[in-house]
This record gives sequence, structure tokens and C-alpha cells, in this order.
Amino acid sequence: GGLKVKAMKSTNGESSSLDYKFSGVSIDDGKSNLPVIHSHGLFGGRDVIKVVLLVTTVALSCLLFYKSASNPLNIVSPPWKTDCYSSKIINETSLETVQKKKPVSELEGVLINAAMEDNTVIITAINQAWADPNSTFDVFRESFKAGIGTERLLKHVIAVCLDNKAYDRCIEVHPHCFLINATDSDQLSGPNRFMTPGYLKLIWRRMDLLRQVLDLGYNFIFTDADILWLRDPFPRFFPDVDFQITCDDYNGKPSDKNNHVNSGFTYVKANNRTIQFYKFWIASSQNFPGKHDQDVFNFIKNDNFTMELGINMRFFDTVYFGGFCQPSRDINVVNTMHANCCIGLENKVNNLKTALEDWKRYVSLNTTVSDTKWNIPPRCGY
Repeated sequence: GGLKVKAMKSTNGESSSLDYKFSGVSIDDGKSNLPVIHSHGLFGGRDVIKVVLLVTTVALSCLLFYKSASNPLNIVSPPWKTDCYSSKIINETSLETVQKKKPVSELEGVLINAAMEDNTVIITAINQAWADPNSTFDVFRESFKAGIGTERLLKHVIAVCLDNKAYDRCIEVHPHCFLINATDSDQLSGPNRFMTPGYLKLIWRRMDLLRQVLDLGYNFIFTDADILWLRDPFPRFFPDVDFQITCDDYNGKPSDKNNHVNSGFTYVKANNRTIQFYKFWIASSQNFPGKHDQDVFNFIKNDNFTMELGINMRFFDTVYFGGFCQPSRDINVVNTMHANCCIGLENKVNNLKTALEDWKRYVSLNTTVSDTKWNIPPRCGY
């Protein structure tokens, strides 16, 4: 019984803990105006006072030591705002909170590193055939460097790799690469001609990835890798629009859903409307087996669900966002050139290189030209 005080010494000589216990201590007012302390333990009243003073001294020392270590200016806060054990408690709690926080996914990590200040990223998709040296991805990246106001955008491009060999090549030449883990990646590594089963797998796999990007709160420009970036496209985007898409053939009306769309270049803002629309778009592919995303888009663009969402859409003029289907008729204002209406990977690459040389010649003139001529065959490979 009695009052027991036990001080433990650490290896560095500082008190690391205090174990104390009071028992058999009472306060009796009696007839005196001052309280009298009675002790029936091992210590008398004076001993108790000494022990209390000792405990108080140790506690104050702990407080001052903590303050001097954590406050380089030695500004001591009022004692009611501090506790000599609070640092340990707070640190342990904070550490526990960090450890319990949901880990950032690999995709989110790439998005964070590549995003612009407004959480916008540029996404393209490549497989081994497109990532090989001197193939599509190399021409794509070269266009950013040859374009006007586009080289600075290259650091915001994420290359989504559909097989391991594409990823290995990507990380050699580009800072932001993301590998989609797939058991059938070998089937997706070849040229995958238009509308083959491999092509359709590529299309719907990239669509699901874009849905995930929206879910994570990122706006995106999706661009096929067979597109030349010749000018910064952002000044051409419509303000306050949810979903913007290029056309194979443009009818002159930017709000007309009857435009013949090409989903190879889209600008999408992350919000509930676009997230729900992409989920609906992907789910609708089950109702239209054997169809690619553009076909399914045309099936659902006027669907009641789409109308109820209230998603705001615009369709780009091919003067600014041209392609081999309908080349831009004015090189003085063109932003992108897409190797659409062109069958065969070799055809695409060769004609993209030709179009890029046309562009470089135009830039070297350093003047506006009155006549735009692209040295590419119309609808190559058709």
C-alpha cells in the first residue's frame, strides 16, 4: 500500500516512463481551516509532499524538453495547450491515419504526375506494333515537337500500353506510360486491322480506361496515336461543354448529332454527366456485339437516357481537326491531322510522315499561304 513511485531510466539517461500509485491517502478537514494530510503507508506527510514535488518537477522538465526540441525559438505555449505526452499520441495517431489511407492506384499515380493545373491529361493508346521504332508513336511524338505551341503539351501525354513490349519501348522514350495488365496482351500486340476482333478489344479496353479516368476526377483529351498535333487545340475547344468530338465528315453544324463522328479525338470534362454517359456507352456495347465505339455512339446519342442526362456535346470542324477522310482545307489554322480513312499500319505511318513533311515545309516559310495542298492520297488503302 501507500504511495509508490517508480522511475525508469532509458539508455540515454532520460526518464522514459513514470509508474505511480496512490493508496491509503485521505484528506481530513477536521476542525482546522487547512487540510491535513494523513498517510497510513510507508511515507509520512512530508514524504508525500516531496514525492509530489518530484513528480511535478519531472513533468515540467518533460514539458520544457519537448518544447525546446520542437520549437527552435523556444516559445513556450501555455500549459493548458500542451501535454508532454501529446506529441507521441498525435504522431502515433497521424501515422495510423496515413497507414489506413486508401493507397493511390498506379493509374492515379500516373495521372497525378502528368496532369495540368486544371486536372486535364492527354491520353493515347499504343500496342507493340504502334510503339516500335519509326512507327506510329514516334511520328506522333515528333509532331508535338514540330507543331506550334504543342511541344509543351507532350509532358502531359500518358501513353496507355496494351502489352508489355509496348510498355518497355514507351518507358525508353516517354515519361508517362501506363500498362494495362491483360492476360490476352499478346493478342493485342499486332497491327489489329480495322474491325478485327483484336481491334475491337483494343477499342473497348481503352473506353473502360477513359471511364476510370473520369471517375478519378480528371478531364482528358483522348487522341489516337495516328494523329499529328500541329497546333495547340485548347483555343479551339468550346467553353462549358461536357463532351467534344472530331468528325470524319463535318456538316458545318457544331451542335448537330448527325455529324459523322470519329472517336479518335475527344475532349471530355469530368462530371457526373460524362461519367454516367461513358458507363452507358460501354454497357451498350453488349447490345451491339461486333460494333466499335463510334457505331455504338451513333446508336445511343439520341437515346432517352442520354437525353435525360443532359450531356452537352459539340462536334469539331475538320478545318481545324482534319483527317485523311476530309483533310483540313486551311493549313494556316489546322490543329490536328488524323490518319483516318486509311487502312493498314504501314499506309498510316508513311502517309503521316508525308503530311508531317508538308507541315514542316509550311512552318519553314514563316508566312500565311493561300493554297493548302497535302501530298497524301485520298482515303489511302480504301
